[in-house]
Amino acid sequence: MGERELRRPAGRVLRITSLTNPIVKEVRGLALAKNRRASGRFLAEGLKLVTDAVDSGWPVRTLIHTGTVADEDRVAALAATTRARGGDIVIVNQAVLAKITRRDNPQTVVGVFDQRLLPLKEISPTGGAVWVALERVRDPGNLGTIIRTIDAVGANGVILVGETVDPFSIEAVRATMGSIFHVPLARAPAEDFAAWMSRWPGATVGTHLAATSDYRQAAYRDPVLLVMGPEQAGLSPTLAAACNTLVKIPMAGRADSLNLAVATGVMLFEIRRKNLAIDG
Repeated sequence: MGERELRRPAGRVLRITSLTNPIVKEVRGLALAKNRRASGRFLAEGLKLVTDAVDSGWPVRTLIHTGTVADEDRVAALAATTRARGGDIVIVNQAVLAKITRRDNPQTVVGVFDQRLLPLKEISPTGGAVWVALERVRDPGNLGTIIRTIDAVGANGVILVGETVDPFSIEAVRATMGSIFHVPLARAPAEDFAAWMSRWPGATVGTHLAATSDYRQAAYRDPVLLVMGPEQAGLSPTLAAACNTLVKIPMAGRADSLNLAVATGVMLFEIRRKNLAIDG
């Protein structure tokens, strides 16, 4: 069968060489959104991302690595922690790992994790909290970069509104550079979010082409909810009308807009700068 199982009191250790092994098929299937939804799990590639997850307290359901790195100190330590927490270790060859990741030159370590999404009712904004809501964002690289930026600026989390791309896709997870394991995520239909947003106790700020206020002159009353829409269409009329502050980022050159992830970063660092100045 190409598989040998060594049973332990904690997680199992499996050695798999068959490309048709059921575990290989199951893990490989996490590249598809329907399988991630059905299983509630996702795949993270690379020793850094998997280590970040474990250091943040996320249990690894399955740790997969090639036999060539099994004796490396960091991989061995990661495997020991995974097994102690009940996760399985799957040791594979390069061909199997390429099959799982759908990449010709895959990372030598990948991990399978449970997804985590907060319900809106568990978000209780107080003090200097800053949350970001993203409406109908379609690009997984943009979403992953925004999550990474939220982590870098020290904001509290992100709310995915409506038909926003899956944050647990391989492309989005890769773009977060590990921040997917540090930043709380919530998801809500647009109607539910609009009703919840109307009760936000501080500033609800959206960027909009029709806005007349420069983002540098606006006041950002704590707690802040920053609402960003897709690059082409921008915020929907419903969410734009629900914001108590609309601002624009002036363009000095000939470009008429910024990449969504860049614009979100500009806004977040300005909000943090102003609020830190007020707090100080």
